[in-house]
Amino acid sequence: VEKYRPQALSDLVSHRDILSTVQRFISEDRLPHLLLYGPPGTGKTSTILACARQLYREREFGSMVLELNASDDRGIDIVRGPILSFASTRTIFKKGFKLVILDEADAMTQDAQNALRRVIEKFTENTRFCLICNYLSKIIPALQSRCTRFRFGPLTPELMVPRLQHVIQEEGVDVTEDGMKALVTLSSGDMRRALNILQSTSMAFGKVTEENVYTCTGHPLKSDIANILDWMLNQDFSTAYRKITELKALKGLALQDILTEIHLFVHRGGDRVCLWMILESPKLPLALTKCFLLSTVDFPPSIRMQLLIKLADIEYRLAAGTSEKIQLSSLIAAFQVTRDLVVAEA
Repeated sequence: VEKYRPQALSDLVSHRDILSTVQRFISEDRLPHLLLYGPPGTGKTSTILACARQLYREREFGSMVLELNASDDRGIDIVRGPILSFASTRTIFKKGFKLVILDEADAMTQDAQNALRRVIEKFTENTRFCLICNYLSKIIPALQSRCTRFRFGPLTPELMVPRLQHVIQEEGVDVTEDGMKALVTLSSGDMRRALNILQSTSMAFGKVTEENVYTCTGHPLKSDIANILDWMLNQDFSTAYRKITELKALKGLALQDILTEIHLFVHRGGDRVCLWMILESPKLPLALTKCFLLSTVDFPPSIRMQLLIKLADIEYRLAAGTSEKIQLSSLIAAFQVTRDLVVAEA
């Protein structure tokens, strides 16, 4: 991850609109205080470090840039001490401003943030502040109003794939097409996570395929989810429970991950699952067995809503730390009730 961190603004692959604005600020020598926020692995720290490299020469870096991370102590004493003394002193023989980078600023205490307000205002003439955070709501409004805000959204697959291919080429890793898709899907727009999964999978298995990526991250395969859905909709309760428990133990799956994947299936629609319905007929000696292809889209809206509410309840209970076994039976029960409702409506 650090080996391939972009060194210059031109190396960054995403958020062209933000980069062009920042580039213009620098070229016109009118850089304001910045507040960069968004999910992790989207290029916030890389952007400001690239800006710093463009603003200062290598030997000036130490005296002109103060970078503090969440791992450093950043309580009110640090704001009143080192940050204040760094911001208040000018460098001899050097025009321009100093730069203070406060990474993971949402981890700063309320007191420290309040103390920072005055420091930012007082020393604007010779110091610029850049706050970086994941959650904007954790930064006090007074600091937000003093900075120019930029939101770094998750990276799109179109931007991630070329960069991943560059790393793969440089490192000589064997990656299949479905492996690349799995990397992009599981990283959810987080470039750092994509590179970490790529590295761990290639070191563990040698070849990066879809199955290897899912196995390495402990994520359920699409085929596993299809099987689980098939069992929940087509088997009786005890058989479904036994089979899913066995699969969980065999593959080391967490119910949370299974639930997330199933929710996507119900919510958006995925592969078709075959729902076997036995229609009893008084005229026929044997029960007629019919197979209805039940795509997720075919769930009647009212039934689907009930199912989504149930899934949300189970997810909330899992987050509260309840027993996975009990929640698994609740999940199977929700699908079996849904199946019976669909059969009744049919």
